[in-house]
Amino acid sequence: MIFDMPMRAGSPHALPLEVGLMMPIIIGLAALYLPSLLGLFSGIWSEEGQMHGPIVLGIAIWLLVRNWTAMEAASRKRPTNPAGWLFIIAGLLIYIAGRSQGILVLEVGSAIWVLMGLILVERGTAALRVQWFALFFMFFMVPLPSQIVDIVTMPMKMAVSFVAEHVLFWAGYPISRSGVILQIGQYMLLVADACAGLHTLLTLEALGLLYLNLVRRDSLVRNVGLAVLIVPISFTANVIRVMTLTLITYHFGDAAGQGFLHGFAGMVLFLTALTLIIGIDSLLHMIEHMRARFVSARSRS
Repeated sequence: MIFDMPMRAGSPHALPLEVGLMMPIIIGLAALYLPSLLGLFSGIWSEEGQMHGPIVLGIAIWLLVRNWTAMEAASRKRPTNPAGWLFIIAGLLIYIAGRSQGILVLEVGSAIWVLMGLILVERGTAALRVQWFALFFMFFMVPLPSQIVDIVTMPMKMAVSFVAEHVLFWAGYPISRSGVILQIGQYMLLVADACAGLHTLLTLEALGLLYLNLVRRDSLVRNVGLAVLIVPISFTANVIRVMTLTLITYHFGDAAGQGFLHGFAGMVLFLTALTLIIGIDSLLHMIEHMRARFVSARSRS
């Protein structure tokens, strides 16, 4: 005799059943956003300053999958929330406006609101709390309007160029500056948007927030402090990158500065930023530990 046994949520057959139930949602999302993603990969995400987009998307998907079990556990407390339909409707309206008018910030950004709504409708508020960082992280992949990027990028490039010039001049190098153009020896270098622009700042901010999420510090002051300090960390890393490219060009020639070593300087940027983030986090931890010991010693005296 064959009996139909009920499947538990943790059983091996539960996942295929879950995927089958979600298939209409998956097909709908693919129909909406697959053309947008293909356009991004062949368009703006292929530019040097926007190459962080696919990386952010991949990390966001990894975070969603990583938190899936915790989300399922949280959804048992309050399975659904009908308010999610408001997010879905708002997201679809934003998508229509962005897609029809060619406004990427609306077209791509609408996916976040749609996903928020789907989680609320399918899993509830507690599940959304579990996945909040993965959805928030997706904001860093949304292409910003060029007008905003241009307004913010120029002052950043001026500041980075100014600091790089003065540090190298103090170190004894024959360097001068005109706006965002550095001249060292017989070479002239233009500080490009990709070297010191808003996209780099956003990428490093995303890197820092991802670090905070992965290490999961308990101190709110420490988390907020490090999140705020990521901005000057990004600026410092950009200065180091521009100085590295300038020195490579000065010592090895223009071909070296524009060739493989240019990409190497990009790696230096992110390694420097990550080192500074970990270093400052360790410093904040040490200060916090010393403060706790001081308070404990005063309470005993």
